[in-house]
Amino acid sequence: MMRAVPLALVLLLVVGVTILDGVECRKQKRRIQESFDYSAISCRAHTASILDFGGVGDGATLNTGAFQQAVDHLSQYASDGGAQLLVPAGKWLTGSFNLTSHFTLYLHKDAVLLASQDIKSWPVVDPLPSYGHGRDTAGGRYISLIFGTNLTDVVVTGENGTIDGQGDLWWQQFHKKKLKYTRPYLIEIMHSDTVQISNLTFLNSPSWNVHPVYSRNVIIQGLTILAPVTSPNTDGINPDSCTNTRIEDTYIVSGDDCIAVKSGWDEYGISYGMPTKQLVIRRLTCISPYSAAIALGSEMSGGIQDVRAQDITAISTESGVRIKTGVGRGGYVKDVYVKGMNLHTMKWVFWMTGNYGSHADNHYDPNALPEIKGINYRDVVAENATMAARLEGIAGDPFTGICMSNVTIGLAAKAKKYPWTCTDVAGVTGGVVPPPCQLLPAGGEGEGMCDFPADSLPIDNVELQTCSY
Repeated sequence: MMRAVPLALVLLLVVGVTILDGVECRKQKRRIQESFDYSAISCRAHTASILDFGGVGDGATLNTGAFQQAVDHLSQYASDGGAQLLVPAGKWLTGSFNLTSHFTLYLHKDAVLLASQDIKSWPVVDPLPSYGHGRDTAGGRYISLIFGTNLTDVVVTGENGTIDGQGDLWWQQFHKKKLKYTRPYLIEIMHSDTVQISNLTFLNSPSWNVHPVYSRNVIIQGLTILAPVTSPNTDGINPDSCTNTRIEDTYIVSGDDCIAVKSGWDEYGISYGMPTKQLVIRRLTCISPYSAAIALGSEMSGGIQDVRAQDITAISTESGVRIKTGVGRGGYVKDVYVKGMNLHTMKWVFWMTGNYGSHADNHYDPNALPEIKGINYRDVVAENATMAARLEGIAGDPFTGICMSNVTIGLAAKAKKYPWTCTDVAGVTGGVVPPPCQLLPAGGEGEGMCDFPADSLPIDNVELQTCSY
């Protein structure tokens, strides 16, 4: 795996923390005479520190109660300009806690949230209704470290502070099949509107890192997400049955897909019927030797539509943008646009899988076939690739409308003899090297082919405010 890539991405936050006197959140500075500026969807009228609620940042004292007490207290200001909870420098051991509306959680640059490793203390919640049961086991799931549901206007941000899941214990228990429930994520926001997660470092999640689900108007930016490349299911960012989402300026090293776009699993996802749509992904850097930079699926039974990915860099990663589905999934993946991929040391540049297994249970409908169409790629450069493409549709249900333009793939010294394998797919190509399979004949090239949409999505028009304290 290449190691020369810088470990931090953009988005500046200016230093400091303002602490206000007592839990009454009076606007009088005390203890730390600094100020800070940051960008957010909303600024807050009231500010408090976790110190005001008895928090101790020594890495050993459990702060679950302090965090929940702080959030619960600050929720009273939801209709009075909202409130912000500051986490100063220190190591803050905590179990799961819930967020509230019109609220900001802000981590100082030297603040580290440490997830508790006392598995028995983690609450268990029901499976997601669009999944039917947990991903690791048939039962429920451990609640996420930072959790929120039915929220409006919530921000989790900082000065590149750290959220450390201390996942090694969970990974060991998972491999030994000793877990009774599905592992927790680092942050999950459900059934919510107007969400921002930005300028943070996520380390060693027990499973998925960032999971917005059943939500809309979501901005995720400036994240660094790191886990060992052999860690199980440590997906970076998984937008799931979400509408109007923007993911940008992220650097992810993962044991699974860097970004996985989802919308429910088999008959449960079909019944729930909530697609992921209007998704923007830009300026992603990914390292994931055993998975994809961006995966669409495999849990896509509620549908995925209007995905726009641009300026994607992947290094030592299994594939670029992968579509994963299978018989029984139902749903659709359509109107996908990818422009500007730079790929270095890949197994496959393009990979579409129509025989993906892993069903929720044995009650899936074998007649529920997915619709895959309108998949567009242009301006792709890859080097040291083992294969150009592995494209496998479904017999009797081909993947159609595949378009590739201005693609140059440099094959590895020990590349496969046949760089393209294609079954049950249809489309057109132009300016593609090496020449593609016969199911993707040349049909022209130039700016008018596989074009990226010229219009903007609503989430692109959301501008962040500069908040000062």
